[in-house]
Amino acid sequence: MNLSILYKLLFSIPFFLFIALWDKNTPTTNVMAKNGVASDTMTEEEKRLPENAVKNLKVTEGVQVQLFASEPMMTNPTNIDVDDKGRVWVCEAFNYRPDITGNPTKKEGDRILILEDSNGDGKADKSTVFYQGAEIEAPLGIWVMGNQAIVSQSPYVWLFTDDNGDDKADRKEILMQGMGGKQHDHGMHAFTFGPDGKFYFNFGNEGQTLKDKNGITLKDKEGNDISLKNYKMGMVFRCNPDMSEIEVLGNNFRNNYEVAVDSYGTMWQSDNDDDGNKGVRINYVMDYGNYGYTDEMTGAGWQANRTNMEQEIPRRHWHLNDPGVVPNLLQTGAGSPTGMCIYEGDLLPEVFRGQMIHSDAGPNVVRSYPVTKDGAGYKAQIVNILEGVGDQWFRPSDVCVAPDGSLMVADWYDPGVGGHQVGDLNRGRVFRVAPPKTIYQSPIYEYSTVNGAIAALQNPNLSVRWKAWTALHKMGESAESALVKLYNEASNPRMKARAFWLLAKGENADKYIQMAANDANADIRMAAIRAARQSKTDIMPLLKSLAADKDAQVRRECALALRHNKSTDAPMIWRTLVENYDGKDRWYLEALGIAADKQWDRFMEPLLGNYLSSDEETQANIMKNIVWRSRGEKSATLLEYYIDDKDVPLKDRLRYFRAFDFIPSKNKSQVLLAIIKNAASTEPDISPIALRHLDADFVKTNPEAKKLLRSTMANLKGKEYVEFANRYPLVEEQPRLLEMIVKNDNTRQASDALLAYTEGVTFVKNIINNPKKEEDALKIMSAMRGTGSKTHLDILSAAAFNKKRSEKFRRSAFENLGGSWGGEDMILAYLKEGKIEKQFVPSAVEGVSKAWRRNVRTEAYKYLGKTTANQAKMPDINALIGMKGDATKGLEQFKTYCAICHQVKNEGTDFGPKLTSIGAKLPKEGQYLAILHPDAGISFGYEGWEIKMKDGSTYMGIITSRTESEWTMKMAGGASQSLKVSNIKSKKQMPHSLMPTGFHESMSQQELVDLVEYLVGLR
Repeated sequence: MNLSILYKLLFSIPFFLFIALWDKNTPTTNVMAKNGVASDTMTEEEKRLPENAVKNLKVTEGVQVQLFASEPMMTNPTNIDVDDKGRVWVCEAFNYRPDITGNPTKKEGDRILILEDSNGDGKADKSTVFYQGAEIEAPLGIWVMGNQAIVSQSPYVWLFTDDNGDDKADRKEILMQGMGGKQHDHGMHAFTFGPDGKFYFNFGNEGQTLKDKNGITLKDKEGNDISLKNYKMGMVFRCNPDMSEIEVLGNNFRNNYEVAVDSYGTMWQSDNDDDGNKGVRINYVMDYGNYGYTDEMTGAGWQANRTNMEQEIPRRHWHLNDPGVVPNLLQTGAGSPTGMCIYEGDLLPEVFRGQMIHSDAGPNVVRSYPVTKDGAGYKAQIVNILEGVGDQWFRPSDVCVAPDGSLMVADWYDPGVGGHQVGDLNRGRVFRVAPPKTIYQSPIYEYSTVNGAIAALQNPNLSVRWKAWTALHKMGESAESALVKLYNEASNPRMKARAFWLLAKGENADKYIQMAANDANADIRMAAIRAARQSKTDIMPLLKSLAADKDAQVRRECALALRHNKSTDAPMIWRTLVENYDGKDRWYLEALGIAADKQWDRFMEPLLGNYLSSDEETQANIMKNIVWRSRGEKSATLLEYYIDDKDVPLKDRLRYFRAFDFIPSKNKSQVLLAIIKNAASTEPDISPIALRHLDADFVKTNPEAKKLLRSTMANLKGKEYVEFANRYPLVEEQPRLLEMIVKNDNTRQASDALLAYTEGVTFVKNIINNPKKEEDALKIMSAMRGTGSKTHLDILSAAAFNKKRSEKFRRSAFENLGGSWGGEDMILAYLKEGKIEKQFVPSAVEGVSKAWRRNVRTEAYKYLGKTTANQAKMPDINALIGMKGDATKGLEQFKTYCAICHQVKNEGTDFGPKLTSIGAKLPKEGQYLAILHPDAGISFGYEGWEIKMKDGSTYMGIITSRTESEWTMKMAGGASQSLKVSNIKSKKQMPHSLMPTGFHESMSQQELVDLVEYLVGLR
């Protein structure tokens, strides 16, 4: 049994990009037109030339694409920014993960470049190295502020300053540190400038914490440590320019690459899924929202079983059926999402104005997501701007707006999309997108004058706006009348909003906040609430006046402003907001939930009288949803009220059972027990559902609950039964579990359930040690293969060396003993010490023949008189590309070699990421790199781990879920093992890919070519 050839693919996430595969079924608006000559007339070598780069791209109608810069001027751009002069600042990543790729490095370190078009022809003709240093390794973010630049490079955030104006950094300092590991793609990303004068930034799910320059953990505005103790996974932040008053504005993302903020203060970003699950998403970031990558309460991964689990994996991926999870704006299928900006210029076609523009390296596309309001939330469509059609090496990593309103697009240009692999170190491009015949020329502003700064404030480029905002804020009252004029006369409401934010930061803030609160434009009223939250004044009068606003999004902002507000007026304002809820809008419901955080019983009290017993449909729906979302002491009893409603189909009541998992109430176990008793005779299907939500210790110690458990288990079968047997070990269930093993019914899970407690171990040993039960024993030993538990290994080892047993029995024991990491080590030790009799050596070697560790396989083969299973010279990739493959035969190779760990259209084993669309992401070069050099890229979330337990057990596999008390490990073949954190002695991340080294040795070159021919056709 060979592990998947695509381990590296599957287990290789695009570095700053992540390997989420492109879903060709994703709906798009087709407004694309060819930009140049068809690329299929060019050779592969010709495609790679910079002069042909534009010919391989399609661009939307009304604009054209032009090559602004390319190699040798620059290489490997991860992130860009455009300054107020129109110069493009580039973060290079030549020294990207050499520890994994083995690629050469520049000892001088990576560079921050300034690329300049000095003659207005739209092409860079000057390159300046702003900074290069050995400490700079693959930075992933840059934000330019005049003579300064903030550079994000996990685990640091650097501030570089040019003091003398020569475009070279004279000083550097650490602003923050501690975010993620060295060069971690899921760590810190770029900073950006908000209309409120604050900085916004984010990090992915390896960021974990924020520390200041001295290594001290930073705290949020409420005094909580910014760490995984108080928040989960990826986060979004806001702070003052001096890094003070840091706020966590959203959490529980996977790898949110770059947050973008519009002129109203609304935040947008993309987020990447675990590879191959077609769950890439675009989010409106609702302040303080939980975005559902892991279980909010336990931290369990999205694969973990739960009540009311979403049917579709892309939705399940984000826990969208759980109370307390903010909805996704848009799910784009598969991809490798990267940089994003908000386009608020007027140079590009109308459809893109005021909208997100986003680069996605996986599907080789830059696109926009025009949004329209939808209740308290939004809905969006997809409109492509720039697409690589003839060359899959086009890997857009970032997009920025230049001062003239054109777009600058960075192109990583590589056969892969990161994930700790780099196929090309010497190429990289920047493209400019603008209407035809548009000269590249940046406007010049007099920032020292009020009128000059007012004009600059309306520019679409953030660096220009930062200079304008800073100048006007310093001018204070002298700029006030000009800002009021802009507010009153601007035809574009976004310009009006920019003026308002400055007014709201001045001496007369209260006056202008009230002015904006009365504005006819709902977006301006929302900005008023947001500004009031940042001010030092009492916000309650404003919330009272707007709580019944006709616009649902204004009311949403009122709800968010109520969070943790202790005012005596807060519950009644919340009730007003509830009274204006339509009972359907999930965005609105989540805003209400955020408002009531830590005050549920206080806020709910005004509702309980009228709403709970209301016959009016809207009020009834309002209460059902609010109870489902609530987290108070009384919530358990309220949930029972809806669960007992037998007029509602059980499938529609599952959501209320799931809601119990989020309630801290001490009486919820008693409530659930009452639900089981009441439904015992009329709705027996409720018992197993409710039991899942009872605390396991409560069941063990409560006689009534234990009796109900036994009667419930008697009616369960298969996987559901084993789940209960694992959760609640009962001695009387041992014979039934043995019967399942003998009948090949969930054998692995049944074996684990038996061996999870002392009485079960004794039962198994008695079976194995009884010669009359040999057939049963053989089944049990086969079921134990692969777990690595010390208990399992001790039983198998004792059986293997039991000379009183049959040869068949002992061969099986030796073979199954070598089926795990710890067992492989035991077999090798026994072979070296000569402890295994000659006739059993072949069985022992067979047991480790599928080991992930090549040295284990090689060493074991020596005891059969061989040096290795098969040796083959490493093929030449260029020669392989030139060979003709047969996709039909390649499918057979996939079934033979890959399907054990990967799926295509749900065929195969769900262990590594899905390969259904792998051909749309990787060209042949990338496929061969993945197969022949599996260590070149390991996807985050799919790294191998070696876990050693206190009892001596060793496990190797992928960590799919981590909670405070339990980890879940998935091993090759798809089997999962639950590990108690309290029993873990040590954990070590494996430095190599889980794809076996030397995989190509098991196939001929033609078979390899056939396989790749099949894979590149998966789109």
